[in-house]
Amino acid sequence: MDRNKIFGPLEEDTTKVILECISDGVFTIDYNWEITSFNRAAEEITGISKKEAMGRHCWEVFRSNMCEEDCALKKTMEQGKPFISTSAYIINKHKKKIPITASTSLLIDKNGDVIGGVESFRDHSLVEELRKELSCSFQVEDIVSNSASMKNIFKILPQISDSDSSVLIEGETGTGKELMARAIHNMSHRKNNPFIAINCGSLPDTLLESELFGYKKGAFTNAAKDKPGQFALADGGTVFLDEIGDTSPAFQVSLLRVLQDHEFTPLGGIAKEKTDVRIIAATNRNLSGLVEKKEFRQDLYYRINVIQLTLPPLRERMEDIPLLVERFITKMNLRQGKFIQGINPNVLAAFMSHDFPGNIRELENLIEHGFVLCSEGVITPQHLPGFLSSITGHGCDRDDDPVKSAQIKLISDALARNNYNRNAAARDMGIHKSTLFRRIKQLGIKL
Repeated sequence: MDRNKIFGPLEEDTTKVILECISDGVFTIDYNWEITSFNRAAEEITGISKKEAMGRHCWEVFRSNMCEEDCALKKTMEQGKPFISTSAYIINKHKKKIPITASTSLLIDKNGDVIGGVESFRDHSLVEELRKELSCSFQVEDIVSNSASMKNIFKILPQISDSDSSVLIEGETGTGKELMARAIHNMSHRKNNPFIAINCGSLPDTLLESELFGYKKGAFTNAAKDKPGQFALADGGTVFLDEIGDTSPAFQVSLLRVLQDHEFTPLGGIAKEKTDVRIIAATNRNLSGLVEKKEFRQDLYYRINVIQLTLPPLRERMEDIPLLVERFITKMNLRQGKFIQGINPNVLAAFMSHDFPGNIRELENLIEHGFVLCSEGVITPQHLPGFLSSITGHGCDRDDDPVKSAQIKLISDALARNNYNRNAAARDMGIHKSTLFRRIKQLGIKL
């Protein structure tokens, strides 16, 4: 390509100097997808020299995950519009994965004719390393939290995972009980063996027993051959019994035998079979209260309640909402091939003012609702369900900053929970007391 046809000689020299000075990598392609320019930063980030890159197809040089199916540059060439700050990664010359954000646009000459495409990309390796260093303090497996109550659970999770003791996870619906069970399994010595989850509340006794214990040929009508149960299939692994509080007394007796003797009898069988599984149970009900009412067997309760974890509802860990929103947006961008960058302050204010009766699952559903209606950019109040419109609308009419309002509410709630003891409130929020004092002063919160 003759660059004098695109720019004048002076313009070309100036542009070249600018491109060589900036820290972002920049390259251009023609309609054959062959690289026609490659700046110094692009050489440093990729480890590939300009001489090696020129004339080659862009996917041969970058080997990005976008090249496989969601190429932003391809979309720009096809749709004629730019894409800004698309998250991706490339594989450099030394086969190292480099996280980047890329922006693309059409390459237009001085006559206004489209002659190719241009992409700029920024190396986020350092940012990613810092993010991982920071996030390790509030992330375990797929669970993220910065609340004091969840951090206390994170601290003891390695010891819990190392043991084979039964675990009872209590918490409201949508608080992430199965995620916690999977985290325990994945951190344990059983991680290479099966993790099998059973919803005890969705099956009648007969089906639940046949599902867990299996059955022998002829045990009932249509039992044409032997079928192993989940206890047999999960041998050496973990069985997660969700909603165990909804089981009947008859089933509780059968389960108690498994926990006591580590053996079971398939339906229609005679011989007992040994099993080596760890039991993790979960419930959204108050099991100790059910025991008092004689609606749940006391002996089974003590068998499954060797270690008890209680997951707090989202309304008691509102400081986790920004973390969870970021996690859900990242996951949905990858799943749906979109490039949503986040939520705007009014949406955050609406979330911080909502009680979330459906907990984390409800928040994820709200983000997914926003993804359906938002094609690019950030999720705004108009992308939220109607029941949140009054909250966002109310927030939009106010003169103060909605993010500031959300911060004030978060701190005020923490202070109220701790009888306005600032040291206790700081521990509750998982921040240093001096940080809390500074924020109280900055936000003008009156004690």
